[in-house]
Amino acid sequence: MGGATAPVNIALGALVGSYLLGDDKSWATVPVTAYNVGVAVGALVSNAIMRRIGRRAGFMVGSLVGICGLSGAGLAITAGSFVLFSLALLFNGIAGGFVQQYRFAAADRGTAEYKPKAISLIMIGGVAAAIIGPQLVIHTSGIMAPIPFAGAFYCAITLFVLSFFVLSLLSPSNRDEEAANARLGSGRSIAEIIAQPRFMVAVFCGTSAYALMSYLMTGAPLAMVHHGHSVEDSTLGIQWHVLAMFAPSFVTGHLIARFGKEMIVTVGMLILVACAIVGLSGSELAHFWGMLILLGIGWNFGFIAATAMVTDTYRPEEKNKAQGANDFFLFGSVALASFLSGQTLNAFGWEFLNWMVFPIVTMALCALAWLWVNSRRLS
Repeated sequence: MGGATAPVNIALGALVGSYLLGDDKSWATVPVTAYNVGVAVGALVSNAIMRRIGRRAGFMVGSLVGICGLSGAGLAITAGSFVLFSLALLFNGIAGGFVQQYRFAAADRGTAEYKPKAISLIMIGGVAAAIIGPQLVIHTSGIMAPIPFAGAFYCAITLFVLSFFVLSLLSPSNRDEEAANARLGSGRSIAEIIAQPRFMVAVFCGTSAYALMSYLMTGAPLAMVHHGHSVEDSTLGIQWHVLAMFAPSFVTGHLIARFGKEMIVTVGMLILVACAIVGLSGSELAHFWGMLILLGIGWNFGFIAATAMVTDTYRPEEKNKAQGANDFFLFGSVALASFLSGQTLNAFGWEFLNWMVFPIVTMALCALAWLWVNSRRLS
């Protein structure tokens, strides 16, 4: 339910931004950027809150933030305020930062061998999110005509309301386990955790996969409309993309267990290259939808496997610091990518966005190769 709000913000953020702006459309993706900045901030805020009140209560607070943000987005559209709409999406992003912690909550309660599967199982919820979010956009965006889009944000409030009550059923943290971790102390400093080669490479690869996904996905709806495709076509493209992001989760954990985390990250990066090639091949609807599907699959492999790599790098008492740092770097880069997407699309066109995949993927693959050489040398 919480994850289903993300497609609403992403599919409509740039379109609403374009609607609320005047002639200069280069700032249209700022609301999506604000959303991603919010996710980065939410990564730190959520971990700080959950350290004090536990994960169940913390997640419920995140749902309340989402209810406020979605209400604010609807009001901002009605008032015709681009600034207020961007601010509302910032709060929606903070709520999304709480949602992103679900995967770590599952991984931390499992064995080392089960962590990748636990992460994958949580990510399967995105399959439902991929259907619910875009369909909500398609069927509710016009219910407040002549004001477009506001209805979708008001209706999306019900998703976080449902999420709030479902989260109240979550088992509380094991207090004996938390007390034992407290006795161990706070563990290593954040600088020591970040300095680990495995942590650095895992974060870089996860960030590369997610930032490229955001970069292309943010620009795709605008590019589709620019090339003569309808808003409904662009929204359905996002739906196929989000489905492709999460449907592989049924098998990703098993693939990681069989072939290793680094191998699955590598496969994900190569799929992102294939995505860019399709995107450069033409501007028909099939090209856009095809590249969005490949973009989702590549993100799934790269992001889940990189997240599993991160869980190898911290002790139980260090989890909040390590997870918060990972998601802050991750979603801070994603926010920058979504902002640059609109600027780059406006200045250089859709093809340039696709060409940017190649140098980023090359750096990620080089980082994985460096990690492999470094681990071989140390062993």
